[in-house]
Order: sequence, then C-alpha cells, then structure tokens
Amino acid sequence: MQLTSSHPRTRPISAGHLRAFDAVARHLNFRAAAEELSLTQSAVSRQIQALEDEVGTALFLRHTRAVELTSAGSRLLRAAGMALERIDAAVRQIRQSAGRKSVAVTTWASFASMWLIPRLEAFQREHPDIDIRIDASDATVDLSTADVDLALRYAVPQAMPTGAIRLFGEQLTPVASPWLLKEHRIAQLKDLANVTLIEAGDAHRTRHLEWLTWQRWLDTFVNAAAATGTGQGKAAVSSRTNKAKFTPQRWLYFNYAHQIVQAALTGQGVALARLPLVAESLASGDLVEPLPQMRLDSPLVYWLVLAPRGVQRPEVKAFCDWLLAQAAETREAIGDVPDPDTVDHMD
Repeated sequence: MQLTSSHPRTRPISAGHLRAFDAVARHLNFRAAAEELSLTQSAVSRQIQALEDEVGTALFLRHTRAVELTSAGSRLLRAAGMALERIDAAVRQIRQSAGRKSVAVTTWASFASMWLIPRLEAFQREHPDIDIRIDASDATVDLSTADVDLALRYAVPQAMPTGAIRLFGEQLTPVASPWLLKEHRIAQLKDLANVTLIEAGDAHRTRHLEWLTWQRWLDTFVNAAAATGTGQGKAAVSSRTNKAKFTPQRWLYFNYAHQIVQAALTGQGVALARLPLVAESLASGDLVEPLPQMRLDSPLVYWLVLAPRGVQRPEVKAFCDWLLAQAAETREAIGDVPDPDTVDHMD
C-alpha cells in the first residue's frame, strides 16, 4: 500500500502510535502485539493505519497469516526502538528516584577525582538515604537556572559572588614519587635541572592560572635566593637571565591536575602540584615534597557556592556541613590560615 498526497508531509508525527508500531514490528503479528499492549487486535490495526497515514507510506506488507516490514518500516523501527528504550530507561530512573533525597553537585573534573570522590564514601555511610549526583565539567554553569544544588569552584576571591564560602586556600609545591627521588637527589633548586618537569599545558593561557607554571615558581625562588646571596642564588642568578641553569631534561604537559599528579605518582617527573589536592598522597608517602621550604602561595581559592534551589533543603544542608568539616581537615593538613575577609558562613 502506497499512500499518496498532493502535498508533502512536513509536520512531525505524533508519538502516540509508536508503541503499537514497535510491538507489531517486533512480533510481526497483530494478535501478539495486541496481547502485549492489552488492546484489541482491531485497535492496534487502526493505530498502525493512522501512523502510516501520518508517515505517508506503508510500514507493513499484510499477508494472509503474517505481516512483514517494508523498507520504510525497518527504518522507522531502528529509530523508534532506540528512542522508546531510552524513554523507558529514563522513566525507570525517575520512578526509582521519586521521593528520594538527592544532592546535585557541579565541580571541575580534577577536583572531583582528587578531593571530592575519595571522601564521598564517608558521607554515604553517614547518610545512606541521600543520593549524590556529581556533574564534573570544566564549564561553569549558571546556578540560577541549572539543575544543581551547589557548586565547588576555584577562583580568586574577587571573582566569587556574595555568600560564597571559602573552603581552603592553596600553595604550590614540587612533588615526586619516592622512587624517582632515590635515583635523582633533589636537595636544592638547581637539582631540578636533572629531571623532567611536569606542569599544566594550558596554564599560560589564563592570567590567574599562570600561577600554576614552573616559570612563576622558578622566578619567585631563584630571585629570592639571588637577593639573599645564598648558595642557590650564586648557582643561578635569575631564571630570566640564566635560563640554562633551569633547562630540565624534558617537559611533560597535561591539561588536568589529576593527570599531572598521576604522572608524578608513576615516577615520570617532578610535578608542580596544588597542595590541597595532594595532601593525602604526601601524608601516605605516595608522593614526597623534596623542597618543602619552597611552597608558593597562590591567589586562587577553593569555594562552596549554594544554588537558589538548594538553600532550604535539609539534605543539601547536611552535605554542606559535611563538606565544611572535610575542608577544615584539609586546612589543618596544609597549614592554611584563611584571610578573615574571605570567610563566610552558612545561615
């Protein structure tokens, strides 16, 4: 059966008849499809005829005792079958989560993998009735419209909105695996010339993230050593005027902080790491800080920002309280003393 019309059909079809089409296409039998859908065989037949009229062509070839899909029907089945499976899966998830407490968090990938996720199991032990959804993306979402309850962010204080809660500040420090340090002794700054240096590949593109570069760190401590006339200063007067002193064996660049630290953990070089994100690895001995006296203060700070939709919900309050307790432990581990002007508190 070929349906014809003097005008081409451009209006999207209604979805109401797709269930009947999917059932008939799978069974290739109107009676079996009707039994599955708890409808009469004539009702299923009318739905298929209505769908064919909307599509503008036959979807089945009707034989005396069976039906078969036309090429158009096969094409529609591939699309409709996948769409209905996705819809059914989404509905199952909605039904399962209906009535359950949940907290949606947005943060960036490295912070999620290095700081938040390793701690989550403790929260879930304390609050087994609260589900957590983490959206780990480097894109900053609009909290006034996004489907999230809170954000964990990384920025200078002046970039944060009123009410942002300071979690902890940051220092940058060289870190390496104990195995690498057995092979390459790093007791003073000039020893870094004998190893691979690992850093963020895109840090040079952004003014604030330029603090994450080895160049910034070297400028600070080489110049400080030169100014005090120490042995390191005599060995290298300035990283700008005597760069040869600090040309490492090679450079290794990554886009994400967790990749940088992973490379250091596997002994591939010395990383310039963010201290809050490696504090536990240092405490466990998986990483070593070879020059602990050369930590560089960063202007960047880690923040908690509540979205309007999460302010009044008890489960969000419980999660924020837990986050603040975890942040206090991190501050203690890294010796962070916050600037009182940047500290805020939840109501």
